[in-house]
Amino acid sequence: MAMDAPEIPVHLRMARDPSDPAVTWWDLGRIDGQCVRIAPGEWSVRVPDMDPEKAPLWRRTRLTGEVPVPVVPVDGWRPALERLRELLPVTDQTWPMAVASLLVSLLPDVPRPMTYFTGEQGTGKSTSARMVLRLIEGPAADLRSMPRDEDDLAVVASAGWTLALDNASGIPPWLSDALCRIITGATTAKRELFSDDDVALITYMRPTILTGIDVGALRGDLAERMLRVELEPISSAARRTERALWQAYGEMLPTVLGGLVELASLVWQELPAARNGLTARPRMADFAELLWSLDRVTGWDSLGTYLGEQDCLVDDVLDADPVASTILSWARASQETQPPGTPWSWHGSSEELLHAITAYRGTDRLGDRWPQTGQVLISRLTRSAPVLRKRGVEWSRWRTKQARGVDVWWAGPSTGLIPPQPSEQEALSIPA
Repeated sequence: MAMDAPEIPVHLRMARDPSDPAVTWWDLGRIDGQCVRIAPGEWSVRVPDMDPEKAPLWRRTRLTGEVPVPVVPVDGWRPALERLRELLPVTDQTWPMAVASLLVSLLPDVPRPMTYFTGEQGTGKSTSARMVLRLIEGPAADLRSMPRDEDDLAVVASAGWTLALDNASGIPPWLSDALCRIITGATTAKRELFSDDDVALITYMRPTILTGIDVGALRGDLAERMLRVELEPISSAARRTERALWQAYGEMLPTVLGGLVELASLVWQELPAARNGLTARPRMADFAELLWSLDRVTGWDSLGTYLGEQDCLVDDVLDADPVASTILSWARASQETQPPGTPWSWHGSSEELLHAITAYRGTDRLGDRWPQTGQVLISRLTRSAPVLRKRGVEWSRWRTKQARGVDVWWAGPSTGLIPPQPSEQEALSIPA
C-alpha cells in the first residue's frame, strides 16, 4: 500500500503553506504539535491539520529541539527585540544584520548569506551565536566544531535546520566550496545502506552561522555569501556570569520570539513590493529583497549596510589574492598614464600577461602562490573576475585560427547598488 500511495513531501522545521506560498510555517518541535503560521500582516500559533493539502507535514531528527511558544508582544515587535539586543553586544550598524539573519532563517527555500559573528577576543562571539541559534532551534541547540570532511558536514547539515560552526581560524578550499553549496542548495549522493546499486540523496539548503576572530583569506564566491555581524568589547561592569546571562535569556525568550514573528509578518507583507521596488540586485537577490522589505517596515538602512559590508569584503578578497591585487594595481597605474577620457587596455597572450604582471610586481617571496603558466593565470583570473570588476578591471578571452589570448581593460569602479528610499508619504506610514 505504501509503494502504491502518492508521495507526500515532509519538511524540516520550516515550510511553505501548500495552498499559499506567501505563508510560512515554523515547526516548534513540540510534543503537542504546535506550530507558528506566519502570513503577510498576521501570525498565529496553532496545531496544523494533518491534511497535507492544508498544512505541511513535518519530519524531526535528534537535532530538532523544542522551541518555546511565542508570546504576543504587548508593546510591539521593536521593544521585544530590543530586549534581545541588551544581551547581544552587536554594534549599532550591524544590529539590523543580526535581525535580518533571523528573519531569513524563517524562509524555507531561499538562499541566504552565512552569518559571520566576529570581533576581538572577549566580545562574546560564541555566546551571541548560541543565542541566535537557540531562537530558531530551541534551548538545547549548540555550536559545532569545524568538520573534518565534506561527508561529516553533509550529514550534520541535513539533520538540522541551522548549521552553526564555532571558532573558525581558517577556511580551507574544500570547506569554502562546501559552505557555498550549503548556502545556495546542495545534494549529496551516497550509496544506500544494505544495497549494492542504489543511492541515497541528501538535499539541503541551510541557514549557516560561523564565529571567529579572523577566518583568514576568503575566496570571492564565499565572501559574496557572507553577512558580517561585528561585536563590541564587553566592559567589566557590563559583563555577567554565565548563569545570570542564560537565566535572563530564558525569561525573555517567549517575548523575543513573539517580536520576531510579529516583525516577520510585517516584512512578509512588503515582500511582493520588493520585486518591483528593488531595481538592481546583488548576488544574494532573495536576501536583498528581504532587506528592502525590512527597511520599509523599520525605517532602517539594512540594505545599504549590507552592500557596504560586501564592498569591504571585496578588499579583503583582493588583499588575500596576490594575482588579483597585482592585476588591479597594474591596471590602475597604467590607466593613470593615459590621457584624460581615454580608457587603458592591454592585448596579448596569457603567457605575455603573466610576464607583464610578474615584471610589474616581482615574485621573490610569493613562491607557489604565484601562477607558473598562462593557463593557471587564466584560472585565477576567472575566480577573481567579480571582485576585479567591482574595482574597475574587466578582462575577456579571444581566439583566432592562429592564436588565442586575453584582453584586459580599465572600465572604472562599479558604482554599486543604491537602495531606493521610501517617499516622504511612505516614511510617515512606516509602522512603529
